[in-house]
Amino acid sequence: MRNFAIEPLVRAALAEDMGRSGDLTTDALVDAERTASATIVARRAGTIFGHEAAALTFKLLDEQIVYRIAVADGQPVEAGAQIATLRGRARTLLTGERTALNFLGHLCGIATATRALVDAVAGTGARIADTRKTTPGLRMLEKAAVRAGGGGNHRFGLYDAVLIKDNHIVLAGGIRPAIAAARVATGHTVKLEVEVDTLDQLRDVLAEPGVDAVLLDNMPVPLLKEAVQLAGGRLVTEASGNISIANVAAVARTGVNVISVGWLTHSAPALDLSMEIAI
Repeated sequence: MRNFAIEPLVRAALAEDMGRSGDLTTDALVDAERTASATIVARRAGTIFGHEAAALTFKLLDEQIVYRIAVADGQPVEAGAQIATLRGRARTLLTGERTALNFLGHLCGIATATRALVDAVAGTGARIADTRKTTPGLRMLEKAAVRAGGGGNHRFGLYDAVLIKDNHIVLAGGIRPAIAAARVATGHTVKLEVEVDTLDQLRDVLAEPGVDAVLLDNMPVPLLKEAVQLAGGRLVTEASGNISIANVAAVARTGVNVISVGWLTHSAPALDLSMEIAI
């Protein structure tokens, strides 16, 4: 069954690439009825995600294209591994190549980076999560890639949870009035999280009922450990800010429940992929 939620994204990407005139190079050089096969290959090791967007790229150009998955989403691959094969009109394979690989490479890159962080904190009890620092229009796919890499999702948007941040606190007149106002304005099913960067702010949060989680923002590891001990398991603790593969294990060992990482979606390097045509 086609995923109608991502179809507009793929259509927009194809329209961006093809413009008003289509693929000038391929249409000039390749006979319209010629068929060919192709393989998509990972040039380096990683975690796969994005087959649905890639396959849809070709299907929107030509329903007759056959896209077969060799390595499923969420699975690891070594460099040189074949992750998919295609068969159909050669023009379609060439015209859809870059758009499909753009989706695949970007999403595989997110899944790969997530898996590296997840592996680094294994056994600590901490969970890796994303943020709202996503590519406009691609949030759904990017957050799905994080899940494929073994991570979890933070809120999807402004609409599904309350996160009181520093600027909210300034405008509300403090942490405690901000929490009280948010609880009055939202229903009992809506989660409420507050961002803090000091232990005094954390104490204010703990003094107010109805808070589900606290975001410990840019705290050094010793301060994080103190904050987790102060929270005492009364709410979910989340560490965020300046998280890297080098320090994530140390952050996890402080006892935080969640480690959120913005660069997973806004800066993870794409997995290097290629598509190779065979006559």
